[in-house]
Amino acid sequence: MAEETKNTTTPESQVAVPSDVPVLDNPVTTLPDKEAPPQPEKVEEPAPEEVVQGQKEKDEAPQDNKIAESASFKEESNKVDDLIDPEKKALDEFKLLIREALNKHEFTAPPPAPSKDEEKKEEDPKPQDKKEGEEPKPEEKKDEEELKPEDKKEEETTTEAKTEAPAEEKKENEPSETVVVEKVEEKVETVEEEIKETIVHEVAAPAPPPCEEPAAATAEEEKPKEAEEETATPLAPEEVSIWGVPLLADERSDVILLKFLRARDFKVKEAFAMLKSVVAWRKEFKIDELLEEEGIGEGLEKVVYIHGVDKEGHPVCYNAFGEFQDKELYSNTFSDAEKRAKFLRWYIQFLEKNIRKLDFSPDGTCTIVQVTDLKNSPGLILFKKELRQATNQALQLLQDNYPEFVAKQVFINVPWWYVAYNRMISPFLTQRTKSKFVFAGPTRTAETLFKYIAPEQVPVQYGGLSKEGEHEFTTADAATEETIKPASKHTIVLPIAEAGTLIWEVRVAGWDVSYGAEFVPSNEEGYTWIVQKSRKMGAGDEQVVSCTFKIGEAGKVVLTFDNQTSKKKKLLYRSKTKPSE
Repeated sequence: MAEETKNTTTPESQVAVPSDVPVLDNPVTTLPDKEAPPQPEKVEEPAPEEVVQGQKEKDEAPQDNKIAESASFKEESNKVDDLIDPEKKALDEFKLLIREALNKHEFTAPPPAPSKDEEKKEEDPKPQDKKEGEEPKPEEKKDEEELKPEDKKEEETTTEAKTEAPAEEKKENEPSETVVVEKVEEKVETVEEEIKETIVHEVAAPAPPPCEEPAAATAEEEKPKEAEEETATPLAPEEVSIWGVPLLADERSDVILLKFLRARDFKVKEAFAMLKSVVAWRKEFKIDELLEEEGIGEGLEKVVYIHGVDKEGHPVCYNAFGEFQDKELYSNTFSDAEKRAKFLRWYIQFLEKNIRKLDFSPDGTCTIVQVTDLKNSPGLILFKKELRQATNQALQLLQDNYPEFVAKQVFINVPWWYVAYNRMISPFLTQRTKSKFVFAGPTRTAETLFKYIAPEQVPVQYGGLSKEGEHEFTTADAATEETIKPASKHTIVLPIAEAGTLIWEVRVAGWDVSYGAEFVPSNEEGYTWIVQKSRKMGAGDEQVVSCTFKIGEAGKVVLTFDNQTSKKKKLLYRSKTKPSE
């Protein structure tokens, strides 16, 4: 067997499998068998993964290069008219396969089909066992008995013939022998008659009915069934919906189908297999029932949440692993398999609810941006076994059952150990998925986020201006970004055209600069007002400074920032004027 396996394996599999196996050991043990469809791509990708990882290792120091490379990734259009001819052809073939599957009820048929086969398999051996155990044995015995008396008859007839011949010759001399032969013949005849009677009784009653009657009955039953099937109307195509969109119903269905095709490089058969696997998984996971569940995932609102949108309108999902430093929260979430399964169900429920809010029209936004914050989580994922297991399970489920839903994956506050973790999870991810990744260390977090998300949409804890609760400014109020040069002063002028109230807020990333504000009236004879006395703002001071100034004349407010450090600073500000009442 060992020689056969060696001969049947190809060189490619011999190279690819060893690189995947050691990594897949831990997480895959808890996953179902439906991981099979995506595996071919994972096995084919180790070589390019190594190249990408090598490039990433080389570019670890200059993170600007990384950001620039990942920024080159651009989402494809979901309009059918914008597709190239091979992609259009693949989409049409994909829709034909789905149409046939819906007509044949293949999305729901596979589960009951094996049960029928099993029932048949179970039914077949039972009567056979009974026949072998009860009926065939007597039949075999009867056959043997039938054969044996015949053999006996032949032997007896030959013996009779042999005995009769000498008996005739020796009738006179041996009368006693003839008497004995006659008695033996009489006994043999009586035994034969008894055997025949028993054979007639036994064969006539039990043997034929169990074999012939059921066969006749089943044949009679099958005839009306076949007639009913011929006369019955054909079944209507089944209806299958994913994320609230019925398959092949309208153009929204094309957008979803394109996700599956792109996840499988427009290989139609592989995309169809993935679609069937996803539909089966959703039924097994009971997604529709899960959406109605309440009370799962208590205390996880700060771990995973949606906040604002990026510059292209994608909803932004934040994942803050640092919250698991709370030992009680960690224990309540990951201490045993049941709690980890509950966390996974909550995460899938959270994802499903937000996916259904997306616009699946060809011009709509049907993907999200993921921001994973690794601050205050040194070694958590590497050394916390329970969290690692839950994370790997979530990653696998997302890649297998939620294709092409992430437009960008941004990792912020990345610690030193994440390079090793990235190598560990990379075999689970396709090359296309990894091309969407962006990494930023603690000092580059805000700058990296601002490349994709406007400052007014970024939470204050990540360097932005968005705060929870009701405030003077909302995410609808755009902010302005400027750079303060090293060892220089920077001024911002906020004009006031008429009497009223001016409101503004400012923020400098990392502060460590002096900040002050003053009002200069338009009237040259007027007096300059000091609104905020210049003071040094340290890194630990308030993140966002807000101010309100009520004035009865036109003029301007001048904000002054004095940066005496050797580093440039990122400045954010926004303002608005309310007329006097």
